[in-house]
Amino acid sequence: MEQDDAPLESAIGERVRQLRTARGETLDGLAAASGVSRAMISRIERGEASPTAQLLSRLCAALDLTLSAFFAFAAEEGSPPSPLSRRARQTVWRDPETGYQRRAVSAPDTGSRVDLVEVEFPAGARIAYPPETAKAGMTQHVWLFSGRLRLTVRDTVHELEPGDCLYMSITEGHVFENPGPEPAHYAVVLDRGRS
Repeated sequence: MEQDDAPLESAIGERVRQLRTARGETLDGLAAASGVSRAMISRIERGEASPTAQLLSRLCAALDLTLSAFFAFAAEEGSPPSPLSRRARQTVWRDPETGYQRRAVSAPDTGSRVDLVEVEFPAGARIAYPPETAKAGMTQHVWLFSGRLRLTVRDTVHELEPGDCLYMSITEGHVFENPGPEPAHYAVVLDRGRS
């Protein structure tokens, strides 16, 4: 769903609050687990702040979720899961810091262990993700359609050109960079592994 920012910020905040309280976690506990300040988490939960991709990734890691699982809240409340994910109904989120745009392509609540994500990554953008040891067994493929992408996995740098696909464990720290003069357009195929 291509929402304007205010309703999506409120939905993100409500989702963080619901996930936190379902785990019996306090604001202080989530702050300690994620490294995100209590004040910032409170502002996000109230819909007063839009988290960056790095910040949201840290919150998701502390809540034992992938970003894909986090954004699965977009399914219509009370409606049965559908195997069809119409483009007009897919959740689109833009990182307020880098302009990174993430589209949740997969149909939510199907029980599939694979999530598909479409990304538009602006020229010059950079996002670093820390290792996520809680997600052992999770892997991802990054398939570049256009533009350029530099991915650093641990200490190895991979320069991707259109058509290239890189496989990596999500438990390894990695950095996404767009060194080119135009946006990079790519897909992430995330496999949550066996439950």
